[in-house]
Amino acid sequence: MRMPRRGLVIQARTRWLLVGLALLFSLVLLMYLLECAPQSDGNGSLPGVVGESMGKEYYQALLQEQEEHYQNRATSLKRQIAQLKQELQEMSDKLKSLQEKKTPKVNGMNYQGTKEQASNDLLEFLHSQIDKAEVSVGAKLPSEYGVIPFESFTSMKVFQLEMGLTRHPEEKPVRKDKRDELVEVIEAGLEVINNPDEEDGQDEDDGVGERQLYSENDFIEGYYRTERDKGTQYELFYKKMDGMEYRHVTLFRPFGPLMKVKSETVDISRSLINVIVPLAGRTEAFAQFMQNFRDVCIHQDKRVHLTVVYFGQDGLSEVKSVLASVARETNFHNYTIVSLNEEFNRGRGLDMGARAWEKGEVLMFFCDVDVYFTAEFLNSCRLNAEPGKKVFYPVVFSLYNPAIVYANQEIPPPVEQQLVHKKDSGFWRDFGFGMTCQYRTDFLTVGGFDLEVKGWGVEDVHLYRKYLHGDLIVIRTPVPGLFHLWHEKHCADELTPEQYRMCIQSKAMNEASHSHLGMLVFREEIETHLRKQAYRTNSEAVG
Repeated sequence: MRMPRRGLVIQARTRWLLVGLALLFSLVLLMYLLECAPQSDGNGSLPGVVGESMGKEYYQALLQEQEEHYQNRATSLKRQIAQLKQELQEMSDKLKSLQEKKTPKVNGMNYQGTKEQASNDLLEFLHSQIDKAEVSVGAKLPSEYGVIPFESFTSMKVFQLEMGLTRHPEEKPVRKDKRDELVEVIEAGLEVINNPDEEDGQDEDDGVGERQLYSENDFIEGYYRTERDKGTQYELFYKKMDGMEYRHVTLFRPFGPLMKVKSETVDISRSLINVIVPLAGRTEAFAQFMQNFRDVCIHQDKRVHLTVVYFGQDGLSEVKSVLASVARETNFHNYTIVSLNEEFNRGRGLDMGARAWEKGEVLMFFCDVDVYFTAEFLNSCRLNAEPGKKVFYPVVFSLYNPAIVYANQEIPPPVEQQLVHKKDSGFWRDFGFGMTCQYRTDFLTVGGFDLEVKGWGVEDVHLYRKYLHGDLIVIRTPVPGLFHLWHEKHCADELTPEQYRMCIQSKAMNEASHSHLGMLVFREEIETHLRKQAYRTNSEAVG
């Protein structure tokens, strides 16, 4: 009787090894063996019954062994997960502790540890991300397209360059995660301001009483940009309603927790701006410019000097008359007229306007007669330019031809009512670099404009590239308070091929939106369709 049993056991083990370790297949194999076990060669005994008993006991033991194996494996995995969670918590606590001790400093950039140290510590890696990002020192870039522009935002809206076919130049954040991100950043900036540490250089009570606390309502504007391999930089500005001091907070998210870079008080109450406007002819446009200048600079801001660099003699008396009239009516005398009896050259005019200033350092705003700006923009100009540190290159919102935009109205509305950020009303002029805020010493240090360039366009790009190739930080962002008013362009035959191409490109981009241009292109087809529709309607009425 032993031989059949032993053969049955060997047969069962062989079949088990062939089928595998899966429990389901083991049960199927068990049923098969119970039904197909071989009979004994002896007398009337029933070895199959004995074999069946042997098979059940064996597989029960085997199944129990496998179950214990899986239970032990699961217990081991749970233990490893718990260990990993504990290590992660310890690393998080370590990061929090070290971050409190190793807050980065703006002046001197005295971070603990350097990039050369092959440290595996997470905090060192995050600080190295700030070191590599263009937060405190400008990066030398090969061309004007190398700058990563900021996008500006308020507590309600985002002003963005990249629109594609669905996004808008001004919109509320549609995605919840984007709204939550901006809310988090604004609150983080408030936390930095309202709970300063020793390195922020703020007195606990400013010598007056309790420290003034800021709230979400004090947030004025912010900018952000993301360097894909480093993190996101945030520049935040806060101001009390009745105060002149701005609080500026820089935050950086190095693909991890936000890390404070600096917190400082920015006093712009005495920051004078020298608005420099080159001009030749176009006296009507200048009169309109001065109306905006009177409202914004004289009545509201009151910290502006105007320098007009006029080319030629034709129209010069009208320009002087406009300035004299404004001076009489407003008692404003902070202006200078520089007269050049030569052919118009924008770079030459701005260069002469910058050098005509004889009162030391000053913040300059290079402007055109077709530009409309607000008092808020002038403060943005002051906040984003810093001598020896930063230059401000805002992106202008350029308005389309009002005759096309408002073709369904008898006459276009007043200019003030055209100043809206809509896809069919204008576009962010991201290929233009003519409007800029920079300090006089920085302008002179880089050599100013290339005066060999004559005519339209290229001199702005050349100056922009000089800053990109240097160490100053270039702040490039769309701003809601800066508009370029539409005017008809003429591209002169005397322009070089590159200048002429840029002029034609600007002319085409400046005329109308994609949809409005499409309506003009297909006007004849649309009119034909309307005539057919009218004929069909009349025929049906007669019938």
